Amino acid sequence: MADLTRLQIIQIIATAGKGVVLRGVNLEGVDLRGLDFSEANLVMVNLKSANLHQACLEKADLYHANLQYADLSEAYLSEAKLRYTSMAGVDLRAAALRKADLTSADLRGANLRGADLRGANFWHADLDDANLVYANIEGAKGLPVDIDERIKG
Repeated sequence: MADLTRLQIIQIIATAGKGVVLRGVNLEGVDLRGLDFSEANLVMVNLKSANLHQACLEKADLYHANLQYADLSEAYLSEAKLRYTSMAGVDLRAAALRKADLTSADLRGANLRGADLRGANFWHADLDDANLVYANIEGAKGLPVDIDERIKG
């Protein structure tokens, strides 16, 4: 069960604006679609199964956050810090992850179909069973050697 509701989060963002700090908060299963978390401190936040469809997390810090099974389809995560983030089963279809840092992220079974991964860092990330069909990987670092076969579908 979540510590905060969607309405409470909207009120916090409206008050704090860019760079809101929600460190360690439990937002499991909360509907956060379309909200602006740009430059937010979301370190160790539990967003398991949360709806973040079309949310803006540009330059947000999600170090060690739990995003398992969250819906981040069409979300904007450019330059987000996703180091050591648990993202198994996450939906990142058509998400923008340009220059995102996914070092040591767990992306097992993640859906990255059509995602913009240009310049992203995947060093030591676990991409087992991840769907990378039609993903744009130009300039991405640390991807598996079989990446070309995985993006063609």
